Amino acid sequence: MSSSTTPAKVRWLIPGLLFALTAVPIAAGVARLIWLANGTIRPDSARFAATPVPLVMHIVSIIIFGVLGAFMFTPSLRARWPHWHRIAGRLLAPAGLVAAFTGLWMTLLYSPGVNDGQILFALRLFFGSGMAVSLLLGLDAVSRKAFAEHGAWMLRAYAIGMGAGTQVFTTAVWLLLIGPTHEMSRAATMGAGWVINLALAEWILARRPAASKLNPVSNQT
Repeated sequence: MSSSTTPAKVRWLIPGLLFALTAVPIAAGVARLIWLANGTIRPDSARFAATPVPLVMHIVSIIIFGVLGAFMFTPSLRARWPHWHRIAGRLLAPAGLVAAFTGLWMTLLYSPGVNDGQILFALRLFFGSGMAVSLLLGLDAVSRKAFAEHGAWMLRAYAIGMGAGTQVFTTAVWLLLIGPTHEMSRAATMGAGWVINLALAEWILARRPAASKLNPVSNQT
């Protein structure tokens, strides 16, 4: 089905779902910025107060990355507004790199939060590094005009970056079915968010038609 014949509701379904996935972490990030601006020290934010710069950079960049990315992975939208796609991509990739590197910075800089153990520390370093590497590989691919490869790496980076949205749901399921999290269960629910997103990204990539995988223009991201 071409983009011109795809119903408007279907064309906007994917970005709508992706934006919904980002809504909770974006709201939490904005609230945290407001607390910092007002000098409000909450128990879960006290460790950020002394050095807020990486936190502020991370929240702002992940908001840009999340919102723009929600509109970047729909073929019909790419086909309809190719120039917007390229312009937005020049903002998306740098924002994603800032989000990834500040996430790593915060992991190494700040003291652990409640129930943040060594396993979660390692997971944050692993997936944060994976997001940065995916973005760099995506930029390398587009510089070689390997657009299908570029799109695949950018989708993987977005899946990792939006792990926070899925982690809201994995944590909520644990709380509803089992109860409060502890060090191991927190690591498990957080890790599950990243794994679910990456598994979904790989499923999407595997289901791409063979023709679109060979056609570099159709997969620009």
